[in-house]
Amino acid sequence: MFELLVREGDLRGRRVLDVGCGTGVLAAALAEREAARVWGIDAEPAMLDVARARVPAGVGLRVGSADALPFRDAWFERAVLRLVIHLVDRARALPELARVIAPGGRAAIATFDPTHFERFWLNRLFPSLEEIDRARFPEPGALTRELAAAGFTAVRVVRLSQQRELDRGTALERIRGRHISTFDLLSEEEIAAGIGRAERELPPTLDVALEWAIVVADR
Repeated sequence: MFELLVREGDLRGRRVLDVGCGTGVLAAALAEREAARVWGIDAEPAMLDVARARVPAGVGLRVGSADALPFRDAWFERAVLRLVIHLVDRARALPELARVIAPGGRAAIATFDPTHFERFWLNRLFPSLEEIDRARFPEPGALTRELAAAGFTAVRVVRLSQQRELDRGTALERIRGRHISTFDLLSEEEIAAGIGRAERELPPTLDVALEWAIVVADR
C-alpha cells in the first residue's frame, strides 16, 4: 500500500499534506523513506501527541479539520488521505484539498473498494457492520465525480488486493479494543454478542482479505 501510494501519488521528495494523519505512521514513513517534506493535520489532539513522538524532525503537525485546512492557497505539491475520506464532509473537504494543492499537483486517496465489504472478516461476528460501512465509504465512481466537481482533473482508480493471516490472539485483541471506527456505530448489545461469538468460534488463524481503491487526481 505504501509503495503504491508513493508511486501513484508521486510523493517522493514532494511537499506533502497528510490529511487525517492520526498517530503519524504514514507521515513518518514518507519523511524517512521518501525524503518528502510533510505536514500532518488531524482533528484529534491526542492523536497528534502520539505522532510527535514518532515523526522525525522537520515534519510539521497541526490540529485542524479537513473541511477548513489551516494553510494558504497552493501551499502543497501533493496530498494524501489514507482511510480518511469516509470520515470527512466531502462537499467541503474536497474543494479545500483543491485549494491548498498547487497547479500541477496531485492528491492520492486510499479507501476500501466496494468488493472489500462483502467478505470482510468481521461480518459474521457483527451482522450490521457490512451495511453500515457500505453507506459510509464512497464508491470510487462517486468519489471520482466529486473530485472532478471540486476542480480536480485526470481522476483515475488503481486497485490493490492484499491477503494476510491473522492469529486468533491478535484478532481478539483488535475486536476487544474496537480497532475500527465502525464499532462506534454498533450497539453495545451487538458488540457484546460479537465478542462472545469470536471468543467461542475464531480458529487459530484467519485469512484476511483487504480490497483497496486508490483514487488519484491531478490539479
